[in-house]
Amino acid sequence: YGAPGVEFTGLHKETAAVTQMHFLPGQGRLLSLLDDNTLHLWEIDQKDGYSHLEETLSFTLPGRAGFDSGSAAPCCLCVGTTSFSSHSLGPEGGGVYFLELAGFTLREDQTLYQEEILQSVPDDYRCGKSLGPVESLQEHPQDSSKILIGYSRGLVIVWDQSTRTVSHLFLGNQQLESLGWERSGRTVVSSHSDGGYMVWAIHSSCQKTLQPLMSTIPYGPFPCKAINKVLWRTCESGSHFIIFSGGMPRASYGDRHCVSILQGQTLVTLDFTSRVIDFFTVHNTEPEEEFDNPSALVVLVEEELVVLDLQTPGWPTVPAPYLAPLHSSAITCSYHISNVPLKLWERIISAGEQQSPRHSCVSWPINGGKNLAQEPSQRGLLLTGHEDGTVRFWDASGVSLRPLYKLGTANIFQTDCEHNDSLNQASEEEWPPFRKVGCFDPYSDDPRLGIQKIALCKYTSRMVVAGTAGQVLVMELSDERSDHMISVATVDLLQDREGFTWKGHDRLTPKNGSIAFGPGFQPSVLVQCMPPAAVTAVTLHSEWNLVAFGPSHGFGLFDYYRRNPVLARCTLHPNDSLAMEGPLSRVKSLKKSLRQSFRRIRKSRVSGKKRVGANSPSSKLQEANAQLAEQACPPDVEMAPVQRRIEPRSADDSLSGVVRCLYFADTFLRDASARPMLRKCGLTQGGRLCEHSCPVSPVHRAPNPSGLAQTRVALALPHPGFSPGHMPIRQGRTRPLLEPWDISEPWEGSLLSASPQVFMLPKVSAKTKFKLTAHEGCRVRKVALVSFTSLACEDYTENCLACLTNLGDIHIFTVPGLRPQVHYDCIRKEDISGIASCVFTKHGQGFYLISPSEFERFSLSTRNITEPLCSLE
Repeated sequence: YGAPGVEFTGLHKETAAVTQMHFLPGQGRLLSLLDDNTLHLWEIDQKDGYSHLEETLSFTLPGRAGFDSGSAAPCCLCVGTTSFSSHSLGPEGGGVYFLELAGFTLREDQTLYQEEILQSVPDDYRCGKSLGPVESLQEHPQDSSKILIGYSRGLVIVWDQSTRTVSHLFLGNQQLESLGWERSGRTVVSSHSDGGYMVWAIHSSCQKTLQPLMSTIPYGPFPCKAINKVLWRTCESGSHFIIFSGGMPRASYGDRHCVSILQGQTLVTLDFTSRVIDFFTVHNTEPEEEFDNPSALVVLVEEELVVLDLQTPGWPTVPAPYLAPLHSSAITCSYHISNVPLKLWERIISAGEQQSPRHSCVSWPINGGKNLAQEPSQRGLLLTGHEDGTVRFWDASGVSLRPLYKLGTANIFQTDCEHNDSLNQASEEEWPPFRKVGCFDPYSDDPRLGIQKIALCKYTSRMVVAGTAGQVLVMELSDERSDHMISVATVDLLQDREGFTWKGHDRLTPKNGSIAFGPGFQPSVLVQCMPPAAVTAVTLHSEWNLVAFGPSHGFGLFDYYRRNPVLARCTLHPNDSLAMEGPLSRVKSLKKSLRQSFRRIRKSRVSGKKRVGANSPSSKLQEANAQLAEQACPPDVEMAPVQRRIEPRSADDSLSGVVRCLYFADTFLRDASARPMLRKCGLTQGGRLCEHSCPVSPVHRAPNPSGLAQTRVALALPHPGFSPGHMPIRQGRTRPLLEPWDISEPWEGSLLSASPQVFMLPKVSAKTKFKLTAHEGCRVRKVALVSFTSLACEDYTENCLACLTNLGDIHIFTVPGLRPQVHYDCIRKEDISGIASCVFTKHGQGFYLISPSEFERFSLSTRNITEPLCSLE
């Protein structure tokens, strides 16, 4: 990584873990060390006008004769920064090897073994003991022929490679952890396992040094953990930096992950929420200058990368343009918006900047390379919902996700641990002086806060956020701070239906009185579904001031302008008892699920032997399967020679009432009259399509609840495992109907179900169908309407249907004919969470979680590809 937009990626052929990496300064080269005892040299080369990272050489370190291979495993690595001719390795066996970089060959005549070192060590120090493995190798900052070598037992030497002699000895008695040079080469700092560090002076007149200039345990006097790494950085002001990791009091704070910065009398203990991997400083000085004058501290911890500005008082953090932790809290859902209006974009950025007034204003200090990519043609937002009740806004226009704004919802409810910023800053009397740094926080105050669904209108700046405990929040973007009360409404979706008892978690209790909100999205209405099950579908119609939501047992319609419910419907089947248990108690029903599974298997085996009625769903399905087997495949469609038999869905399937998709449309439903009619469609896990129409007043642009009527209930797909998730409307000429919030154009069209099937409205009948399960043996997981623009002519565009299956494949179909166009292998079929997390964009791209902390981006369009295009001199 370099300047924003500059990225290079390399992949080792071996599957071993990378343990160390080192740049070769000024050469555009990188050295990597793997845990299989191999070294790899990488170069940044030019190709087609852009730079690429490629592996050029590799080397396997040989084991020493008479020793096992483990004795040659490198513990540390030192790359020459002046001569660039060689580098040295300190293996666990205690020897030091030198390699020629030109041919990546071992200089066997220069290998340094412990026996040679022990000849210069006093007899009383040796005591017949081994020096232990090499813990640190550091090249002299002014003389490349000298190397600082530190052994585990505590001995530190300066080895003169030109004369092959020990020029200085530092006889330490504490177990060594790390070493560091002062810039002039006249002072050495060492850190140790007892939580202390020592400063040693190099005198030209004395070869052996018994006592350090200074020895201190910063967080003593009680036992402390080891200081794993220490740096000494000089400043022109005379107040030098000593930066180290670890060293915390073992009993009180032994579980903390800290990096400490000491300058003069100022000590700050940076407290991270994950393990510290490594850190280094960035300098604005040339190598020949006398002082380091560090400008920034870069800390890599296990879950994030944090940069601190060392030139600004207080050492604030620098916002990262890349490598921000997506999983600061576990991701529970995601939502993408294309073509974001500039005004909304600027307002979101402004709200995010006001959230972090303590951030540094300096530019990003890692600025190598040059970004050659063109400015994005459109602004894309990726919203991620998290377990702790936050929604994070990311700039997804370029090659990396840049954090813009964080929305929190936990402060609306009464939780066990109230959210506040008092933990971020230590009090004056606290010791050590902790300062919380970074944004990774894996702990959630309450699992019920988790965000499940998001909907955002990019034109009216309204947003709906739905959570795990049935909470639905309607929000509006504001540029000013506000202190107001939130209206609370409860919608009972069971409607006093008998025989159902909710066994899951309780609802979240909202706070009473006014709540303070900063600039950004501020809630105005809280709609609480009862029972408080996780919301599985939500949609917003900002023109009509309506929000629709659905959990596992029904769906509702709410007018957030008048702040009253419009509709509540229960979708539970009498056998849907599992839907009433909630996510925390479904383990109890494992036996019941197994019984139902075996029951379905038995039914499918005997279905051919039993006589069924002529008008039953099973007989119709068997007749359709028989006709399908007799039909020949069309010449322009590739199909499997044998289609799979699809069994009808059993009526006693559990969770068949879970609402998977909701959609608003303003279209003809009952007849072809021009009277405004708002239609809401709901699609359940069981494949039931429910449509409701509502007349809309042309004057007040508001729905009339008295005219609301359910007009259709259609059975969609019969096969088990069907999980509908998308239900857009299209115009008659195959163009996608605008989203409900795209209010600038009129709407008309037909219904497209996630089967994939095309229905015709107002008559709910299948117009075209592609039997994906019968042909490919897979099931639909995600579908989306995608606009593909020609690579040769940007004026030509085709609108297609992208379908992600449970096997991780993506199929592209024409619309409305549903003719297969192309098929890609995208996600591993074993990656169930990756398939579930996938989101499509409007222009042929997509995102999915390749791990809990990483989004993989893919493109289905040859014209719309986002990739790093950069160069390095």
